[in-house]
This record gives sequence, structure tokens and C-alpha cells, in this order.
Amino acid sequence: MEAEACFHKAIEGARQQQAKSLELRAGTSLNHLWQQQGKTNAARQMLAEIYNWFTEGFDTKDLQEAKALLEELGSP
Repeated sequence: MEAEACFHKAIEGARQQQAKSLELRAGTSLNHLWQQQGKTNAARQMLAEIYNWFTEGFDTKDLQEAKALLEELGSP
């Protein structure tokens, strides 16, 4: 799927630049796609890895959205 490949490329680019906020945004977008495809386990694991890296800034829109998605996906 072309969209999925683009999200993976964005995540990798963000990692190379050590841009965690951009990685989170791309990961959240990929998460939405995977949810539509029923890949909830992969979506939860990938997003949790990125989200758990953060130690501050939890009042930002991006981290609030990621937290809401993780809560929606539930526990593993």
C-alpha cells in the first residue's frame, strides 16, 4: 500500500533526524491507517513505543491524540 510506505518513510526520516515530534505525528497517521485495516496489535505496539519515549509535553495536541488512540486500542 502506497500510503503505508509513505508513513514508514516519514517515520524513518524523523528517526534519522531524531525528531520525535515528527515521528509521533507520522506514527499516529500510520496508526489510523492500521486501525482501518484491523491491525490493532501492530498499531498499539508501534504507537506505544513512540509515545513512551516522551517525558514531558503531555499537554500538546499530538501527545494527547496519541494517548487517546492508545486508550482506544486498549491493553495488549
